Parts: sequence; structure tokens; C-alpha cells
Amino acid sequence: METQIKSQYNYQEIIQWLETKGKELYGNHFVIQENDFPILYKLIAYFLRDEQTCFQFNINLDKGIILSGPVGCGKTSLMNLMKYLAQTTHKFSVKPCRDISFEFIQEGYQIIHKYSIGKLHEASPRNICFDDLGTENNLKYFGNECNVMAEILLSRYDLFIAKKLQTHITTNLSASEIEHHYGNRVRSRLRELCNLIAFDNVAKDKRK
Repeated sequence: METQIKSQYNYQEIIQWLETKGKELYGNHFVIQENDFPILYKLIAYFLRDEQTCFQFNINLDKGIILSGPVGCGKTSLMNLMKYLAQTTHKFSVKPCRDISFEFIQEGYQIIHKYSIGKLHEASPRNICFDDLGTENNLKYFGNECNVMAEILLSRYDLFIAKKLQTHITTNLSASEIEHHYGNRVRSRLRELCNLIAFDNVAKDKRK
């Protein structure tokens, strides 16, 4: 059944525009499939700050987004497209968690501060989408093991409470798998930190 949306925005036209943008970024093979429209509606409503539609979908505009789903369903591509919809005050960057883990190996614990409190020359911390949460591993720096993303997420939760800093995440982990990888403190705080938008677990791998 098609989702009925009452909004000042034309969601069908926006999806067509996003597909055109996707072809520019990823090539002519890029297609937004109709069975992904319910996910798109929620993401579009959130990043356009469409309060009426977000209320319809029970999305809290103060929180960030966890976009979850199987490997290859298009999570990263969609979040990269959402950067073009995000309003100026809610701009965000996309950072692969694996890249953060490699940075930690090279630079150590300052990487945790870099992605939580921000760099010293920055006026304020940044809104970030941590891409593919769960693909990084616990790492050692000078013999000390650290769950880097767990520490970053806990720090960003504190900044969310203090400054309304928004954190977005893509992951193929379930809630129980997140708890297994990062602990119950992280899982609990993610409930407060982010809205969950989830692909169906049988979503097809679009890379095939």
C-alpha cells in the first residue's frame, strides 16, 4: 500500500531529483527502486525538516538517524545523497568507521577527540554520519586495546545532551549485535541519540 503523505513538498519529484543526482555520483546504473520509497520518504522528511511528515512517521527531529539494513541494500549511497537535502544548519559529513580505525592506528587516542569534541580550530563539533558501524575492529595503540567507535559514540551522546549535536549511523548490525560489539551503555544511548530507520532484512543486495 502506498504511503500517503500530506506535505508542502512533492516527494515524488524529490525522489526523481535524487535518482538523477545518484546517476551523476554513481553512474547511469544507479536506480532508486520503488520498494525503497518508504525508506526514502522518512529520510527526505527528516533532512528537509518536514515537521508534519516527521510527526506522521514518529521521527524526532532533535535526534540523528540510524539507517540499518543488510549488506548492499544502499544505505551509504542514500546517506551520501541526503547531504544534498540537508539544510545548512544540519549539514553533515560521511565517515567510514574502517577509516577511523586506520586513523586510530596511526594517530592514537586523539582520533576519539577528533570525531567527538572536534578539532581545536573548529568553532563547534560536526554532525557526522558514521558509515558501516561494525566493520571496524577493536584496535591496539601501544599495546592498549580500545573500542574506538564505542568511545566516540559515548562522547557524542554527551554532546547531544549538552549541545544537541546530531550523529547519524549506517550499519548492518541488529540491536543485539550492537550491544555485543559495543556494550549495553552504547546500545542504550543510541536509543536516545538516533531515530531508527530500517530496511527489510530481505532487501536485495544492489551490488549484484
